[in-house]
Amino acid sequence: MYAADAYLYNFEEPEMAITCLKTIDVRQIYERGMKMVGQCLEESKQLYKEIVANKLGVPVDAYNMTIDESLPVFLRKYGIIFDAHNTMASIDYPLAVDDMRLQGVFYMKQYLERLKLETEFCAMFDQRELLNLLAYYGRECRFNYRIELFNIYEVVLNHAIFSVLSGGDAYQIRISESQYQRLEQQFMSLTEPQIRSVISGAMGKLQQELPIHTRLKEYMDGCMEDIVQRVTNAAKHGSLRAVIITEREAGVKSIVLFFNEEDRMSDVELRRRLDEIMACERKEDKVKLILSSFHSFHDFLDMLESDCLYGDEHDALFHASGDMELAILAKIVFYEELRSESLDLPSILLLENEHRVEWQMQFVQSLKGKSRERLQAVEKYMDEMDYEQMKFY
Repeated sequence: MYAADAYLYNFEEPEMAITCLKTIDVRQIYERGMKMVGQCLEESKQLYKEIVANKLGVPVDAYNMTIDESLPVFLRKYGIIFDAHNTMASIDYPLAVDDMRLQGVFYMKQYLERLKLETEFCAMFDQRELLNLLAYYGRECRFNYRIELFNIYEVVLNHAIFSVLSGGDAYQIRISESQYQRLEQQFMSLTEPQIRSVISGAMGKLQQELPIHTRLKEYMDGCMEDIVQRVTNAAKHGSLRAVIITEREAGVKSIVLFFNEEDRMSDVELRRRLDEIMACERKEDKVKLILSSFHSFHDFLDMLESDCLYGDEHDALFHASGDMELAILAKIVFYEELRSESLDLPSILLLENEHRVEWQMQFVQSLKGKSRERLQAVEKYMDEMDYEQMKFY
């Protein structure tokens, strides 16, 4: 059925498809459709090779896993005869413009075509600037950009447009503080139609100064209205900094945390340590053993997840932990809450959000029992930590 549909969808007018059904043998329609599906699969394989050859060197999990794992699974396992309508792959990386009405290999070909266009565009810019932009974007959005689902091309296109609008180069996606002030003053004084007009002009300049071919130009044009709405809404609510990502001031130094793989215990050693902890009768002895034995953050989290502590033993451990250790745990436990700029640590603790994991519930209760001064000290470390710089080697 998928093959027959593939052939009939090729007709521009429904009446022509109906005429075909009435005048051509169904088996012949099916065979022609099978040929089209096979050709589409081969074209998809070629598109994939081109994407791999020009893949961006960015540490974004969804982008890399889609290209390295999900797409090869589809191309290898796709069956033209059986289940041709199925995508047969888990595609996590979102496109800027997607069309979910298509199915099977025709959807995948479209996905690959658009991913190729997005990758081509992003590759036109300095890759160091691109990596910096992603890092600044993660900090502004208060999430770990390496594991979040977002579209890289949208972020790059937006900032290429902002660069042009603020007097920068078309090849530049780095926005300085002075450029931001200029953009803010401009956008805050414009109506939505005026914002659409200036963004359209900047888009046109980009397309003139960069090596943009026709298909990429059409794709860029299809993204413009989203940019207009995003800027208009941000200007209306005074939140342009969430849309226009500026360079981080050189004077602000982030804490870089390294958790070395070499420090990890073997599974056997970890199990032995956990047994020793559970054998301790006094919570003070448990805490002392933990602090003297665990030098890897991975192992420390495994210990917390193992349920070897009970009740107030958690509080005893957290009480003995330093501000930095508490800050690291807080960045993990309150990952979603920290994405809201309006919330500080004391405010988050008042939310009464449900935490299903025992150690996390105990951690929240332990923080609630600490003084405001201690919480401020913990929060200071939290503010200086970036998720992308919490490196696990």
